Amino acid sequence: MADVTFISSSIVRPQIINQEGREKIHLTPFDLNLLYVDYTQRGLLFPKPDPETHFISRLRTSLSSALDIYFPFAGRLNKVENHEDETVSFYINCDGSGAKFIHAVSDSVSVSDLLRPDGSVPDFFRIFYPMNGVKSIDGLSEPLLALQVTEMRDGVFIGFGYNHMVADGASIWNFFRTWSKICSNGQRENLQPLALKGWFVDGMDFPIHIPVSDTETSPPSRELSPTFKERVFHFTKRNISDLKAKVNGEIGLRDHKVSSLQAVSAHMWRSIIRHSGLNQEEKTRCFVAVDLRQRLNPPLDKECFGHVIYNSVVTTTVGELHDQGLGWAFLQINNMLRSLTNEDYRIYAENWVRNMKIQKSGLGSKMTRDSVIVSSSPRFEVYDNDFGWGKPIAVRAGPSNSISGKLVFFRGIEEGCIDVHAFLLPDVLVKLLADVEFLEKCG
Repeated sequence: MADVTFISSSIVRPQIINQEGREKIHLTPFDLNLLYVDYTQRGLLFPKPDPETHFISRLRTSLSSALDIYFPFAGRLNKVENHEDETVSFYINCDGSGAKFIHAVSDSVSVSDLLRPDGSVPDFFRIFYPMNGVKSIDGLSEPLLALQVTEMRDGVFIGFGYNHMVADGASIWNFFRTWSKICSNGQRENLQPLALKGWFVDGMDFPIHIPVSDTETSPPSRELSPTFKERVFHFTKRNISDLKAKVNGEIGLRDHKVSSLQAVSAHMWRSIIRHSGLNQEEKTRCFVAVDLRQRLNPPLDKECFGHVIYNSVVTTTVGELHDQGLGWAFLQINNMLRSLTNEDYRIYAENWVRNMKIQKSGLGSKMTRDSVIVSSSPRFEVYDNDFGWGKPIAVRAGPSNSISGKLVFFRGIEEGCIDVHAFLLPDVLVKLLADVEFLEKCG
């Protein structure tokens, strides 16, 4: 077990508290569905800077400047009780309350303890992330963003947890890019003001009223939660090229443009379900998080801030997924993503308001073996975040919302590569690591 000493914990507020005209952000059905989902956790591993650079104070000071621009992260979740119809409403109050900044030291841990050659993730890694066990609704009292800077023997890990109702992956990494630029050179002149997503659900009134009964949590289950193992699978540029060639060969369209993310997703889906112990006739699903910004009609600004994610799903049987091959699995994902329209998102939002089914855990607490969940994206430029002492040497996902089959995609440190941070049941992982067909496509 790693020893971590917590040196300090403070609230960092924006330098400019007044955000006139931007005090309130109303939440869409896509946001409110995440009320009981854990804060999303990610982290970047860096080489250790020279202590003479006073990097902790620089990080804290530049964070305050970055929060001037990304002011929603310094806000809090607010709840309004609507006594006239026994409902409640939620919104983000951009009041400048601040983000949490934690400074910790773990002299017993080195970079090699975290970056193991086999891709395994040590159990102690969870203490390098803030906001463990904190859910979106806890934003009523907790900061919407928390950062933990842990000094190691030969490196620094910046772990963070953020309220997913406020921002998605695109927005948090844009924030990191801005923060790192301010920290490295102190310049803010060329940074653009934040463009909020706004209210994009046409024909729907806001704020949305939720029955009080739907926001009351059940007592914790006495059932033991399953234990998951984490593994980072590295796909080289050659591995991905081979997967794409196999897809094209099987679907018979040599010139078909094959997405790297979709090819790797199909490979992971087939491989994991093959070892999940399910019957051939049982259903299996592949969820894919979709950025709606450019899919809506009219489209939103590509860089707009907020949570603009829709979880799309492909469903088939275990037998069909196995028998039809990689190319077929790829086509199911590809066709589903290409067929999504503005009408799908509108219907989802209307049905959510009508039925008010709020997720209580992840994408479904009973999903342990039959599904995979593809999140994040290799498009995010995670390795460009240089705070002034060098670029990151690794990126990782935290343990929040752990469910077997959760696959967090990151670009690899080498050009054209993809890393998949996977959360799997122990028996599934053991079988997967003995699967020659899987491993030959994974570097």
